[in-house]
Amino acid sequence: MYYISVRTDFSGAHNLRGYKGKCEDLHGHNWSVEAKVCSETLDKLGMVVDFTLVKSCLKDIIATLDHKYLNEIGYFAENNPTSENIAKYIFEKLNTKLSNAKLASVTVWETGNSSATYSG
Repeated sequence: MYYISVRTDFSGAHNLRGYKGKCEDLHGHNWSVEAKVCSETLDKLGMVVDFTLVKSCLKDIIATLDHKYLNEIGYFAENNPTSENIAKYIFEKLNTKLSNAKLASVTVWETGNSSATYSG
């Protein structure tokens, strides 16, 4: 199996509903996001998929989150904006854009040493 990864970052604010602690209050993060795409074979150029395509699709999705209050985005009105749910949200959006590639996972870091991964 071949894997490629693309990383990007975004800044945003959220608060965790029902959480008893500091994260229940409004606060922000500089999230890092990694999208991993896989394939058992390579295309005629020797690639899983062009990095440029994955970067472009991911950039479009991240633009909807960057410098936003995540709780006000429709998906997060129903789903607490945890790193786990942010990873799932990005995975589902990106998966629909990558019709010629298999999205393996999306990992979201809310700090340099705390991350959540969703793989569908």
